[in-house]
Amino acid sequence: MPMKSLITALALAAGLVPAAVQAQGCSHGERQAQISCAEGTAWDAATQSCVTVGS
Repeated sequence: MPMKSLITALALAAGLVPAAVQAQGCSHGERQAQISCAEGTAWDAATQSCVTVGS
């Protein structure tokens, strides 16, 4: 029975690790900032700034 308990514990731990990483927002080593633009503007990645949206 001890071996079965050990295997069960390892299986549970292996299932929790990906969930914990995802909960922390891991993006494979990339860290992205949250950008907030004013109403009526949107983030333009090319210019790295907020630009006016619309006509």
